[in-house]
Amino acid sequence: MSRDILATLRLDARGYLLDGAAWSPEIAVAMAEQDAIVLGPEHFEIIGFLRDYHARFGLAPPMRLLVKEIGRQFGPDKASSRYLYRLFPEGPARQACRYAGLPKPTSCV
Repeated sequence: MSRDILATLRLDARGYLLDGAAWSPEIAVAMAEQDAIVLGPEHFEIIGFLRDYHARFGLAPPMRLLVKEIGRQFGPDKASSRYLYRLFPEGPARQACRYAGLPKPTSCV
């Protein structure tokens, strides 16, 4: 089923949505399944934060700001890059932004 969802989308060569308006939680789940990750509430907290931040500022936050703001919004136990890498092992900014339907962050290679 997840392959069916992804097959209908326009993605760039690195797997980012070309049309962010096409994003849905189901798309995030399908993308994560391809990476052998099961998304839970903690993942969707970060994804939701990134989508909101992008809607307000037009870009994804740099890693340092991401950690700081996650801690402010969700508590100090989540305010670490270690926590974020546990959720998104390929890189919190890069992988979480892909699942969130956002463009690849400019700070990522």
